Amino acid sequence: MTTPRPTLHLSADEARRIVLRAQGFLGAPDRRGGVRGVLRHLGAVQLDTISVLARSHELVPYARLGAVGRKTVEAAYWTDTHAFEYWSHAACILPVEEWPHFAFRRRAYRARPHWNHELPEGAYDQVIKQLRAEGPLTATELGGAKRTSEWWDWSGAKVAVERALMYGEVVCVERRGWKRLYDLAERAIPASLLHDDLDDAECLRRLVGLAGQALGVGTRADIADYHRLKGEQVDAVIADSGLVPVTVEGWVKPAWADPAALGTPPRGRHRTTLLSPFDSLIWERARTERIFGFTHRLEAYVPRQKRVHGYFAMPVLAGGRLVGRVDPAREGRTLVAKQVSLAGPKAVPAVAQALAEAAGWVDCTDARVERVDTPELREPLARELARLMA
Repeated sequence: MTTPRPTLHLSADEARRIVLRAQGFLGAPDRRGGVRGVLRHLGAVQLDTISVLARSHELVPYARLGAVGRKTVEAAYWTDTHAFEYWSHAACILPVEEWPHFAFRRRAYRARPHWNHELPEGAYDQVIKQLRAEGPLTATELGGAKRTSEWWDWSGAKVAVERALMYGEVVCVERRGWKRLYDLAERAIPASLLHDDLDDAECLRRLVGLAGQALGVGTRADIADYHRLKGEQVDAVIADSGLVPVTVEGWVKPAWADPAALGTPPRGRHRTTLLSPFDSLIWERARTERIFGFTHRLEAYVPRQKRVHGYFAMPVLAGGRLVGRVDPAREGRTLVAKQVSLAGPKAVPAVAQALAEAAGWVDCTDARVERVDTPELREPLARELARLMA
């Protein structure tokens, strides 16, 4: 692919502000659009099993909109066939209108020759038959999710229904106690969207364009990572995606930007908030380091003795910068900051504000600071937090 010569150069600060606005952290939040507006704006909201303050798909709209009710978040995703769950950056909630644009991935799954789990004979047809007769069901209701207690040892019904989900014959229409609730796509997806008519190029062109809009500006690798595309898939369509080539101060690789993001200077109020490690602003480590000079790693799967910042350390965004981390926990109605790292004394008010707001959102009436990496900042942080919680 021959990349057109960039006509615009962005400073590192301009790029950072474009990214923040594109991700919904700069300017007035779209409260009229609410949670559904956030989902459409981002194009994908990642799911994850870990729940400390809340699950990641709840934390993402909270970080942008403030203390929107958690039941409101769930209802916004799953009612009125507004969204569906599928494989994007990872397991993600996606706007239902993007169903046709994942046809390329459904086709790839159908053509896949090897799978990690064997599909027992007749199991697939049985799952489809049962869903057609009984309506939406969990894997347990379909006959059990596992054969043994080992997490990878799926039952035949679970293998079948997950295969049907990948193929697009079945859709996850809700998470019920974190279990997927499956239904037939023919019932769950609006008829006007239920097709695989778009060829791979059209699907990829749309997803590359959406990724560029959600990122504001990004490298080829950034754009590919957003929906887990291959670099060559991006190369094949980016010239026709609507994105424009730019250079960015300090970025070694070429970049592409959303022309709408370049059209108006990014201005407005910055959000101060805790971020889920699975938030699309920071889910790619190399990009986070490049834009914010901030190294972050999820340590939930790191042995306890090797953790540096804690089990579920959440970066703190304030003033358009990442100014620290908090590893939170809850004890009854007390929010506990088990471990905190701060960029310096100036970060204390922002981190206290982020903690106090999060505490109120999850219905905690008290907060406690345990350990701060800079010990002399523990008391000022605890004092400021107590003042905000009073």
